[in-house]
Amino acid sequence: MRIQEFFTTFALKLSTINCQLSTVMLISNRIAALEESATLQVAALCQQLRAEGVDVIGLSLGEPDFPAPAHVKQAAIDAINNDISHYGPTPGFPALRQAIAETINKDLAPYPVRPYNANEIVVSVGAKQAICNAIEALIGPGDEVIMPTPCWVSYVEMVKIAQGKSVLVKTTMENNFCLTAEQLETAITPNTKLLMLCSPNNPTGSVYTLENLKALVEVLKRHPQVNVLADEIYQHILYTGKHETLAQFPELEDRLIIINGVSKAYAMTGYRIGWLASHDKDLITAVKRLQGQVISCATTIAQKAAEAAYTGPQTCVEEMRQAFHRRRDLIVKLAKDIPGMKVLEPQGAFYLFPDVTAFFGKQHNGQVIHNADELVTYLLQEAHVACVSGSAFGEDNCIRFSYATSEDLIIEAMRRMKEALAKLV
Repeated sequence: MRIQEFFTTFALKLSTINCQLSTVMLISNRIAALEESATLQVAALCQQLRAEGVDVIGLSLGEPDFPAPAHVKQAAIDAINNDISHYGPTPGFPALRQAIAETINKDLAPYPVRPYNANEIVVSVGAKQAICNAIEALIGPGDEVIMPTPCWVSYVEMVKIAQGKSVLVKTTMENNFCLTAEQLETAITPNTKLLMLCSPNNPTGSVYTLENLKALVEVLKRHPQVNVLADEIYQHILYTGKHETLAQFPELEDRLIIINGVSKAYAMTGYRIGWLASHDKDLITAVKRLQGQVISCATTIAQKAAEAAYTGPQTCVEEMRQAFHRRRDLIVKLAKDIPGMKVLEPQGAFYLFPDVTAFFGKQHNGQVIHNADELVTYLLQEAHVACVSGSAFGEDNCIRFSYATSEDLIIEAMRRMKEALAKLV
């Protein structure tokens, strides 16, 4: 089946399903308003196209292509063999929470801040759930959440679920896609309850420097009602300098929520283990209460594997980081060789987020490219390369490539894209 025919058929099927659903049930307005995750949607489309025999290269999903470390897999096997197959404590096994607390404290040892303990950690089904738990526990109708954009696709939708209001603050490539102190000050209102900050950033790969964070902290000191969620899931995938964290500032100790997990650093995406850390006892209690009603606990076998990840050898983390570094250098070089593609070199994570406005208004075979959404569709149809439109992240002028794949596939994908984009006139 041709790709265009596939899109048409796919759209008709989806329309039919939606009509059928509307006749048999009434979905809550809160859930009906949610957007489907753009990254997962593109990944599903890739699978469908491959099933149709189309040779698609997927650069859409933020998932390391490495296997989980051997000692992690062995820990999971041992957990099965030792019958670790029953409910665990709602916030996670004490040993895992202790290992997480010790990991945090090791990172914070140089700073004059109080350490975390196991009772200040809640283990969840991936960092995604940890973020959602925090938002649900803090945000209610009318509460505002500040998000620098571009930002991860799920942040806004999670705030919708909590019936809060997302305040999107647009950052620029010229400023390394980082929120400035002036922008933060302007965005804060009496209704502001939470600031969400992701560094290294998805989708841009940008990293907040110590100077960036100090400036933001000075603003936050004047607004004690604003809590801060630090999404640090890409902490260990860093290419320059060291990871600077908001947790190093004593002024934020009592209103900071740290989010992290094993998905990215240890290539354990399918294990679905993330966590939340906070010194706020009320928040921890609320999150445990919420989680107890929704999932009971994270998968016990996966928890044992995560404990092994944190307590075992860490050479695997550095080996994967070095591989991502090589891939970063490769994809940046190849992207810069494509006329019209404006590239900001990512400092962390594994995403490239180029400005593609040079292609807007151009056409091929009567197909005019008006925006990033249409360019992504064109690249899928013409080059058989899947990426994600920047509109999903709040930036209409860019598209996102994930380079969490082999160097050979990166080379082939960029070759195809260069050829396809050269056809636009």
